[in-house]
Amino acid sequence: MSTTFSTRTGAAHRAGRITEADCRLEEFTALLEPETDLAQYPYADRTERGVLFYGGAAAEAAADPDARENLSDELARALLTEPGIVVFDGAFDDRHGLRASTELFTVMIAEQRAAGSGGGDHFAAPGANDRIWNALQKHALRDPASFARYYANDVLALVATAWLGPMYQVTSAINTVNPGGTAQSPHRDYHLGFMDPATAQRFRRHTHLLSPALTLQGAVAQVDMPLESGPTLYLPYSQRYEPGYLAFNLPEFREYFDEHHVQLPLRAGDAVFFNPALFHAAGSNRSAAIRRMANLLQVSSAFGRAMDAVDRSAILRSVYPELQALAATGAADAVGNVIAASAEGYAFPSNLDLDQPLGGMHGETQAELTRRALDAGMSPESFTGELAALDERHRP
Repeated sequence: MSTTFSTRTGAAHRAGRITEADCRLEEFTALLEPETDLAQYPYADRTERGVLFYGGAAAEAAADPDARENLSDELARALLTEPGIVVFDGAFDDRHGLRASTELFTVMIAEQRAAGSGGGDHFAAPGANDRIWNALQKHALRDPASFARYYANDVLALVATAWLGPMYQVTSAINTVNPGGTAQSPHRDYHLGFMDPATAQRFRRHTHLLSPALTLQGAVAQVDMPLESGPTLYLPYSQRYEPGYLAFNLPEFREYFDEHHVQLPLRAGDAVFFNPALFHAAGSNRSAAIRRMANLLQVSSAFGRAMDAVDRSAILRSVYPELQALAATGAADAVGNVIAASAEGYAFPSNLDLDQPLGGMHGETQAELTRRALDAGMSPESFTGELAALDERHRP
């Protein structure tokens, strides 16, 4: 992706860095001007407000190996440098157990409510939505036959392979926005989109460019979603803006999103896929009775994992007394270096039923716990107990 903002000098700008000082609304809006030319997408059926819609022609192409490769190239281009979003009409239907899966998810939500669990959300107030975290695993364990029908769907495999290549990993969360549920703030998604601006700014420019290639975002409409039910708002082409992981938090960018977003009604079974760097937000459900249910699919690249399986909790239990001794000498940098080499510094993957994002974007990491324990003078025994509780919140 080409550079989309000018090089500046001064304390706020360094080579290889992106800062909030690099965010210019006029440069952002200039990238949103292209109109999606249907002639450039031979497998698409139509465009609506810049969004590409696929249907019969794509299904026919997907069945032929050579045409499937050409279609995959088209989808990858659409997601990377063009509108950044594609919709497959009627991708899921009763062949895939759409109605049965919706009924199952409805029952699971009712059970969560009765048990008083659930409620945490990344980008909305707790209680505004009903979430089923790790719906993929829960679906498979609860009704394996329904699971197999649902995930036999070739559209998901087609788009995931086009964007991420083979060996991808699927995760799923059911999100139901209830009547009266208000819109989310516009945002980008996982990974950098789940960080506060100060943290995201610590990652250099190349990571901002590579992060979107590590995941694919998707959503299957489990029910009809007319506009009054608040289907997701999108800003086509916004994934092209390099400083976007910092820009989406700025008031002028949010105001622009509010005034220029695209919102399209969906029918049950329609599937939307988009670049995780695309600015988007769930809409407000202004309906009287529609519980807007979507299966949010987050598909991850195979390349985000280490070769060795490491028990970092065992390492921390062993070295914590040494860290205490080192901290007592005032060698803060050395302590930080040991923690970085020993502890898990990232909050995910997590068991979001137990580690819900109620007070922020994520729960405490091993590294954060270790620093907190050292600052508080926590004994090795107390630290071991808190570490075990943290591990339990991350256990499937």
